[in-house]
Amino acid sequence: MAYVVTENCIKCKYTDCVDVCPVDCFHEGPNFLVIDPDECIDCTLCVPECPAEAIFAEDDVPEDQREFIALNAELAKQWPAIVERKAPLPDADAWRGKPGKRALLER
Repeated sequence: MAYVVTENCIKCKYTDCVDVCPVDCFHEGPNFLVIDPDECIDCTLCVPECPAEAIFAEDDVPEDQREFIALNAELAKQWPAIVERKAPLPDADAWRGKPGKRALLER
């Protein structure tokens, strides 16, 4: 079972999770991170590090966020791996916790 980055990461893109990942399974897009389900070893280290509380075990992804399971797998194949922590997006704190950001995802 892999972990999944969900909607709350959109427009925030905090990378605290990247710092603790032992297998470098995060991939970076313009305003969102994803986890490669083929690389994730289910260690759970990223979950408490996410300031946006956007990371869930696949079985625990909220019902209204289930589309992000497939989206993580798809985008992990397209986006480059991120292996070092970076600054969050400039207005990340303003976007954290705001619902309805799915349409704002940049590919």
